[in-house]
Amino acid sequence: MLEKTTRVNFLYDFYQTLLTEKQRVYMQLYYLDDLSLGEIAEEYNVSRQAVYDNVRRTEAMLEDYENKLNLFSKFQDRMEIVEQLEQLVRGDDEKAKKMRALLKTLKDHE
Repeated sequence: MLEKTTRVNFLYDFYQTLLTEKQRVYMQLYYLDDLSLGEIAEEYNVSRQAVYDNVRRTEAMLEDYENKLNLFSKFQDRMEIVEQLEQLVRGDDEKAKKMRALLKTLKDHE
C-alpha cells in the first residue's frame, strides 16, 4: 500500500497540471493530507462513493499519462544515474568536490 501511495504521489507531482481543479483537490486531500474518503465527502457535501470514484478515475488517468509520457520513469532513471555517479566521485580534490556539487544540483532540481 505504501508503495502505491508513493507512486501516486510522484505521478501527481508530475501530472497535476493536467488534472481538473476538483481532481487536484481530491487527490491532494486524500493522498497528501491523508484525509479519509468520508472526510472529503463531508467537506464537499458529496457522497463517499463520488469521492472514491473521482479518486480512482484520477489514479487511472495519472497512470495513463505516465504510460504515454514516461516522466516518472525517466526521473527514476536519472536519479539512479546520479546516485551511481555520486558513488564514483571520491576524493577531496577540487575536481571531485565540484562534481559532487554539480550532482547535488541535479538532484535538487529533480
